[in-house]
Amino acid sequence: MDSPVKVEIRDAIACVIVDNPPVNALGHAVRDGLVRSLSSVLEDDETHAVVLCCEGRTFFAGADITEFGKPSQPPILPDVIALIEDFDKPVVAAIHGTALGGGLEVALGCHYRVAVETARLGLPEVKLGLIPGAGGTVRLPRLIGPKAALEMIVSGRPISARAALANGLVDAVFGDNLVAHAMAFAAEIAHSGRRPVPVRERDDAIAAARAGMARFDAEAAELTKKTRGLDAPHACVTAVRNAITMPFDEALAAERAIFMDLLQSDQSKAQRHLFFAEREATRVSGVSREDRPREIERAAVIGAGTMGGGIAMALANGGLDVTVLEMNNEALDRGFATITRNYRTSVERGSMSADAMADRLARLKGTTDFADLGHVDLIIEAVFEDIDVKRQVFERIDSVARPGAVLATNTSYLDVDRITSFTKRPGDVIGLHFFSPANVMRLLEIVRGAQTAPDVIATALDLAKRIGKVPVVVGVCHGFVGNRMLSARSAQNEALLLEGASPQDVDAAFAEFGFPMGPFQMGDLAGLDIGWRNRKALGKTAPIADALCEMGRFGQKTGAGFYSYADGPRNARPDPAVDALIAEKAREAGVTHRKVSAGEIIERTIHPLINEGVRILEEGIAERPGDIDTVWVNGYGFPVGKGGPMFYADLVGLPKIVERLDHWHGETGAAVFEPAALLRDLAGRGASLAKWRRDSK
Repeated sequence: MDSPVKVEIRDAIACVIVDNPPVNALGHAVRDGLVRSLSSVLEDDETHAVVLCCEGRTFFAGADITEFGKPSQPPILPDVIALIEDFDKPVVAAIHGTALGGGLEVALGCHYRVAVETARLGLPEVKLGLIPGAGGTVRLPRLIGPKAALEMIVSGRPISARAALANGLVDAVFGDNLVAHAMAFAAEIAHSGRRPVPVRERDDAIAAARAGMARFDAEAAELTKKTRGLDAPHACVTAVRNAITMPFDEALAAERAIFMDLLQSDQSKAQRHLFFAEREATRVSGVSREDRPREIERAAVIGAGTMGGGIAMALANGGLDVTVLEMNNEALDRGFATITRNYRTSVERGSMSADAMADRLARLKGTTDFADLGHVDLIIEAVFEDIDVKRQVFERIDSVARPGAVLATNTSYLDVDRITSFTKRPGDVIGLHFFSPANVMRLLEIVRGAQTAPDVIATALDLAKRIGKVPVVVGVCHGFVGNRMLSARSAQNEALLLEGASPQDVDAAFAEFGFPMGPFQMGDLAGLDIGWRNRKALGKTAPIADALCEMGRFGQKTGAGFYSYADGPRNARPDPAVDALIAEKAREAGVTHRKVSAGEIIERTIHPLINEGVRILEEGIAERPGDIDTVWVNGYGFPVGKGGPMFYADLVGLPKIVERLDHWHGETGAAVFEPAALLRDLAGRGASLAKWRRDSK
């Protein structure tokens, strides 16, 4: 089998070229090829320097993570890097595309780094629940200093080539002809006669931190304060700290030990599962490569409220021209004022430039005339969640939209197939369920109707990528995947309150589990009136929440909900009035208060969530367990370190989940605790959700 690594000698400079598409991952064949090729160059007295480069669209974009968890095949990456670092000839890394993870660690092992202007460099291992394991935490601080290294490693965010030049990570940046410039750069170094200085011998950048670690520790604490419950960010800090306080080889060994420990952890397994699940979610049955996306350059959003405005921003951020339609100019002006204010806040925070804000606002225009939507490629309605309102809107859309335009509904619960029937073009209709705030939240639930054309689904997937969303294609049912499961999770909330748990007890249990906030905090943030209105439409009740709404307590926006916000919307305080209301409702229901543990709270909320997810798989509403996990992590704050509800169920063990569901079904009689047939079957066979496939059920 041909090696993915070859050597070309040009004017006494050895060009070591890697070609391992699609992203030149550092799998065994590449590592072995590098060792063989570099060893041959080392023995060649006629070569004076080495340029390491890659074919295709990128430099090494990282390790081959499909090898993680499998027995290591030598040479391992740290040994390849050590070989490069010990070269007595200058080695120059020529970086284009991305140098990520192990790819950047290879570049750090080289004596010099040059990059094309469009390149990006980073160490994103933390997003997989890991730390860099081949010297990244030890070498990077020696080049750019501990603070800048911490920011890159703990955040996992890549930086531009220009930023890398400014902080010392790369030695030169070129506009084009990267390899030719890198060869000239290497030749100049070789002819100068200067001894190549390995990064391991450079201590100047860490000397100040070594003299006093208090500032380092403060910076580390600031960087990790929002990573509650995740081990990897704190391990990154430990490894960088070791790079400052330990001799190089000791720090390198400590880094490798931390990496190997994390590799076996449930958190890293969960985060790696999510990495693959996001990518697998874009492979949709019934949609082939022949189903090419339709061209979408101009879009329209109907509704300039919170959701419509956010969707319009998301589309403009992705480079589309957007027409926003409202029923009157007053509503339109109000919506555009909010959009402008949101963009201005981003500029003030430094997350967007003033020029970018101006560009995006220029892409947005308003109208009150449906006729102005006749030229667009995509129309998304974001109007009131009422089927009769949807009917009126879609009949109007159908009368003006051009042939081939994609017609989308942003409904959270309603029947997309029924909405489809309001048009004469059912194949063009699809659900695009954005999550609020739509310009921020990553998830996009793509709802496939019974008659939605495959190329329309392909268009939605392509659009999601373009506007930076994580797409999951789901089927039609009330609430689809996310909100249907949310209803199952929420079914016991009021029962827990009646039995003795306070809102803060429940929210604290969720925080301890790893959610960013609990269900009562979330209800107050979103507005309790939204759920109240939905319950009334469905003929359902929630005695405590309904009573709060009847009192005008809608949450943060009214200064009171399950909590009091007398000190401001960010300061939730327990409210004796709510305690009194709960006690009154418990007396009316004949329920005696008792102590409710955090463990019981989690079992009575998370286990029904899992159970409903398995029912969704049974019914074919979701294709894979990983699709459900992707929805819940990206749209509902399920803890990343637990991998989503389906992955978490396997961690707990399906027999245990079934046993506890049966227990609570016996205690409460609630239908949400009746185990799904598929869940009981898998548990009985000792099988797992991870290995379940629709064709194997």
